[in-house]
Amino acid sequence: MIKVVSPSRLHLTLIDLNAELGRVDGGAGITLESPSLEISATEADTIEVIGDPLLADKMRKAAQALLPAGKGIRLHIGHSLPDHVGLGSGTQAALSAAAAINRIYGLGKSVRELAVTVGRGGTSGIGVAAFENGGFILDGGHKFRDKGAFSPSAASHAPPGPVLFRSNFPDWPIVLAIPDSKGAHDAVEVDLFKKFCPIPLAEVQEICHVVLMQLLPALVEEDLENFGRAINHFQTVGFKRREVELQSQPVLDIMRYMCDNGASGAGVSSFGPVVYGVVGSPEEGKRLQQEVQRMLDESIGGKVLLTKARNRGADIFGGPD
Repeated sequence: MIKVVSPSRLHLTLIDLNAELGRVDGGAGITLESPSLEISATEADTIEVIGDPLLADKMRKAAQALLPAGKGIRLHIGHSLPDHVGLGSGTQAALSAAAAINRIYGLGKSVRELAVTVGRGGTSGIGVAAFENGGFILDGGHKFRDKGAFSPSAASHAPPGPVLFRSNFPDWPIVLAIPDSKGAHDAVEVDLFKKFCPIPLAEVQEICHVVLMQLLPALVEEDLENFGRAINHFQTVGFKRREVELQSQPVLDIMRYMCDNGASGAGVSSFGPVVYGVVGSPEEGKRLQQEVQRMLDESIGGKVLLTKARNRGADIFGGPD
């Protein structure tokens, strides 16, 4: 039996949805210690997936794409991730299934090769890199002529973009609010890319300036104040601003509350509705966790976790040495 524990991730921002220089996408993200996805897998004659129906469907499709002819797999989802909330569950589900098959049948494929086979990472490479090595990730997107359109990962067949920078993330607590609602996905997500893109070049240049001269130096120097300022800036510009504007009032209220009550930076992950806040100490994190939980309980419901970055990729246990 194979066991795979794969991490969730925060998607901080897409970088270039203008493509004037010939590249598109690119992004920054943080791998999370929790919540995580846990599955077990055994060899079988057919494809069988037990557990969360939404993620099960993604795992089934991944298995169909990867399994050798005449082979099967039995997958059991022991601990699931919420789907369509901004934590990257689809990529983790597909890669977890693929990694289990890769190990059981000795296919010898790399994580990137698995991602290409199961069709993940076509817009953001953050989830693939999170599965592979964890930590903070900056990816370089795709050549626009290869991708051909502004589109989300689910509608793209491009391979994951190159990882330009990967670093361990400091031990800063992260308050994670997961509302009982869903973010944009499937056809709605595709339509939003068509509606908002291309993003004005000046906004893309602004994002690049903040990434290169504020976010990355703050990360290297473990400067929480300026890292938080960069996170806050992202919410006001580029495609991220459009994602923020799609959120419900309770989600916007939580993001604003985090910024005003101890978080150095707070934002929406991907299309949301997950909101994250980066704080300086566990005590601040616990206090903010309690207050944000109260806000969710009084509005749309949901759960608030206190987590931190995960500076390694997925864990794969069992199988051949």
